[in-house]
Amino acid sequence: MAVTAIDHLVLYATDVEETCEFYAETLGVADREAFGDGRVALTFGNAKLNVHPAGDEYDPHAADPAPGSADFCLVVDEPVAALAERFADAGVELVAGPVAKVGARGETESVYVRDPDGNLAEFAHYGD
Repeated sequence: MAVTAIDHLVLYATDVEETCEFYAETLGVADREAFGDGRVALTFGNAKLNVHPAGDEYDPHAADPAPGSADFCLVVDEPVAALAERFADAGVELVAGPVAKVGARGETESVYVRDPDGNLAEFAHYGD
């Protein structure tokens, strides 16, 4: 067996609506999708972030699910300097960046922000 991709990750959110609004509307990096029995996901490319309500998790779940414990990287298709400007215009403070980093496919330029629960979201661009 060979793993070929990450399909989805789960964010545990104190406020599901606020988290979805942050990624979908404030940052503009994902689309909100309802699925299953009232569940919510943030979709982008060929992957998604499922957003579960903290304290009312779906089974099965992580051994110790907690809001603000995620640290992940999303690949973007534009230079991060433009992304940093868009985030600043939306009132989103950068934690770091633009900075040079190394991702799964090589060198990137990245910016980092925190979502409403304090999760660290990195946005990386591989360049041309």
